[in-house]
Amino acid sequence: MPTTTLLAGPELHVDLDALGANVATFRQRSRGLVAVVKADAFGHGDVAQHLLAHGADWLGTTSLAEAVALRERTGARTLAWLASPAADFDPAVAAGVDVAVPSLAHLRAVVAAARATGERARVHLHVDLGIARDGAPREAWRELVTFAGALARMGVVEAVGVMGHLSHAAHPDDPRNRTERMLFDNAVRTAARRGFVPQVRHVAATASALRGVGTEYELVRVGAGLYGIDPAGGDALAPVIGLAAPAVVVRDVAAGTGVGYDHAWVADRRTRLATIPVGYADGIPRVASGRAEVLVRGRRARVVGAVSMDQVVVDVGDAGVEPGEPITLVGTEPGAPTLGEWAGWSGTIAHDIVTHLGARWQRSFTGGAACA
Repeated sequence: MPTTTLLAGPELHVDLDALGANVATFRQRSRGLVAVVKADAFGHGDVAQHLLAHGADWLGTTSLAEAVALRERTGARTLAWLASPAADFDPAVAAGVDVAVPSLAHLRAVVAAARATGERARVHLHVDLGIARDGAPREAWRELVTFAGALARMGVVEAVGVMGHLSHAAHPDDPRNRTERMLFDNAVRTAARRGFVPQVRHVAATASALRGVGTEYELVRVGAGLYGIDPAGGDALAPVIGLAAPAVVVRDVAAGTGVGYDHAWVADRRTRLATIPVGYADGIPRVASGRAEVLVRGRRARVVGAVSMDQVVVDVGDAGVEPGEPITLVGTEPGAPTLGEWAGWSGTIAHDIVTHLGARWQRSFTGGAACA
């Protein structure tokens, strides 16, 4: 057996040095960096302090509650941008969290929180540039900025930012990038003329920052790229995450042996099978059944049968493998599967894979000495 290290259970490893290297990459390409830590930092856990120590200027998340906790724990400038107008904005305003405002209803809720807490609300007006998702539609922008400008002059809100999101930044030559940036500049000018003069402007996310689209503004908001994921499939970023699980059951089977429900796979030869204790409840996509591969003793092995809720079966062939031996699902060693490959096997994106990793993975962190 080539390794003396046995695993007790599934392990999710985070390389903090790689995380720091990615922060440095984006810091060099921006005037100011908002490190996005939504969805438990894309499944990577509590890494906010490491991001800040390596050069992130702000933190960003969607949830008001997450933003308040981050602000109180780190003291960093923190932006939250996805809340219902019926949400309780009081704790966020009281904590000095920056809040995105995409509508008059949201602005009224933020004003109520400012008056209830006696604090001036830090506001980023959010304009839709063509993604039809979050942000105020262009036809509603003038009314929104007129009200916000009046509130800024009264000292009820602080005019911190204007923000948007580009729809085609992964394709820098797409003419919509130019159009949407012109729309954004017009939106900023309209806001300023009505008294809402932003301190910072931001439209760029990971793909934008890597390709220099929209990085001329004061901030970029980067999430996936910090964790080694480039939406356009480039190779400028360091992989951050590793996934491994032990072989809990190993058996030799004869040709004709069926595996799993409905015998989705039947052995065509004598072989050895290893069962590992992760499944779709742990974020292993069921749709990758029969296509995904893992690394066993330095070589690839195929996932066979259907991915179950708690377990996956691997055809390890003549590679040996003993109970407790680690099997790599995602790694950085030669031959190890990547997040991009898992996304391909699953017909999805790498973001989808990492944000569905469940609580049963034992998380470990290495590196990051600068943050100690």
